[in-house]
Amino acid sequence: MELNDSYGYRDNLNYGIIGNCQSSALIYKDSSIDWCCLPRFDSPSIFGKIIDNKIGGFFKIEPIGNYNVKQEYFKNTSILKTSFNNGFDKFEVIDYMPRYQLKKNNYYSPPEISRIVRLVNGNPQIKIIYDPKLDYSLGESKSYVKDDFIVTVSENDNYETLYLYSNLNLNKILDSDKIELNSDLFFKISYYEKLLIPNLEDVLLELKKTSNYWINWISKTPSFKEFNNEILRSALTLKLLTYEKTGAVLAAVTTSLPETIGEERNWDYRFCWIRDASMVIKVITKLGHKNIVKNFIKFILDIIPDKNEKLQIMYGINGEKILTEKTLKHFSGYLDSSPVRIGNAAYSQKQNDIYGILMDAIHYQIEKFPTENNEYEELWSIVKSIVWIVKNNWKLPDKGIWEFRNEDKHFTFSKLLSWVAIDRAIKISVLIKKSSNLEKWKLIRSEIYNDILNHGWNSKLGAFTQSYGSDDLDASLLLMESYDFINANDSMYIKTVKAIEKNLMNDGLLFRYKNKDDFGIPSSSFTVCSFWYINSLYKIGEKEKSKDYFKKILEYSNHLGLYSEDLDFKSKRLLGNFPQAYSHLALIDCALNFNQD
Repeated sequence: MELNDSYGYRDNLNYGIIGNCQSSALIYKDSSIDWCCLPRFDSPSIFGKIIDNKIGGFFKIEPIGNYNVKQEYFKNTSILKTSFNNGFDKFEVIDYMPRYQLKKNNYYSPPEISRIVRLVNGNPQIKIIYDPKLDYSLGESKSYVKDDFIVTVSENDNYETLYLYSNLNLNKILDSDKIELNSDLFFKISYYEKLLIPNLEDVLLELKKTSNYWINWISKTPSFKEFNNEILRSALTLKLLTYEKTGAVLAAVTTSLPETIGEERNWDYRFCWIRDASMVIKVITKLGHKNIVKNFIKFILDIIPDKNEKLQIMYGINGEKILTEKTLKHFSGYLDSSPVRIGNAAYSQKQNDIYGILMDAIHYQIEKFPTENNEYEELWSIVKSIVWIVKNNWKLPDKGIWEFRNEDKHFTFSKLLSWVAIDRAIKISVLIKKSSNLEKWKLIRSEIYNDILNHGWNSKLGAFTQSYGSDDLDASLLLMESYDFINANDSMYIKTVKAIEKNLMNDGLLFRYKNKDDFGIPSSSFTVCSFWYINSLYKIGEKEKSKDYFKKILEYSNHLGLYSEDLDFKSKRLLGNFPQAYSHLALIDCALNFNQD
């Protein structure tokens, strides 16, 4: 198949992600770098083709003629290889962002992308299409050949520069000349001008060091009898979504990839949601990676300097509290699905469930690492503050886990996680032998528990429902068992699972809910919900059915085993921001179940 540059072949999010815990890049299966923000995850884009096919900017190694193309990761790494083969001529494009250890707990992770074009056989002919568009393409980006590099300058109010180094003639790069490949090439994109001019040997050495880093990191993860490859790839993906400087964990690395093509559910996910991040670190703890957990706890300690300060639902990756939402009207959006947004107005929402999810993660850390208590005094202060906030707020309505932007309601999931917050606070107090608050906290826990049973259960439907007094079902309530609120063999839980299956299942995938929200009725499946359903089937004893569904959903990942936020019910194409932390942590959770048997 001869690849072209139309929308036609971009029929799915067939991207690989590379990164170094400072930033990342998405590379399409044809080698095109279609998304990258430097120097950080949340910086303005330098390549944004994924959200505007015409003006977004990209960097592609394009073969001349018909080639079979295959893309894969180097085993146990986040280094991506795209292979081109026409039966006679063969070459590979190897992409990575440098990351390796300099000394203990000190890593070299510059805002750079390294590309190596490796000749394997024959004399392939290629073109280099280098078209960076700085600062979200807001102004004109012009590239100039200098003695040792190509510099790209954005000519607008936000002055930005980008540097490209290569052993190829620089004019041939900018002119997109036809090149006969007869030796290996390298390209290094750097946000900063390099003090030492890189060469091919430097880039190959960094490749080796970066490979060693990832192999060493993944070696700390246990090996599993079943679904080992899927667990490891998801673990590596979650690691790529961590921001080393502060310990923040991103929900995804993109903005405004639509939940449904042509609709307006397009959001910026390059931030740290307390809910998502807390779930990520709990799963990562199960895999033995303590540093991610420690770094996130430090992030929490840094963003809550005052004992009485309430948590936001989300923060910038540097701890920013104001995340003003703007629309980039000049961008057409992914497959013309506008608007393209930066920032996220949801930061100001009230969502009571975040306290319970964070408290659950704190409890899990203290329980699993009881001897590492150097920060427990600060954590204990946060625990007490959270209990105080939950005690005074759990009876109030909120926006809920799905961030409804209009009416506040008494969401059952929010009440559930308020119960979790108090329950885990009680367990933490026992672990650290602080019992003075136990009895009054137990009274609050019982009050919330009884309130959920009395108002969250709908006897007509025979299930717990989305909000008090409603007839709407909600996939988040599949987590009631996972948070120890109810036993898996309890008839109320089993009935809820079955009711959700009957009402929210559509062609093998789950709606998160089917009632109208601010934008109408949802028309795609939130991927994590299907994993929650698989997990709940396993818990209620339907293990074979659970595994069958799990194997089926594994078929819906992209060619590299990566998932976005949503799946289209009919076509099963990936939708929403990518790659999605929620989806990959839930995949790991399900896969761990099947390794218990």
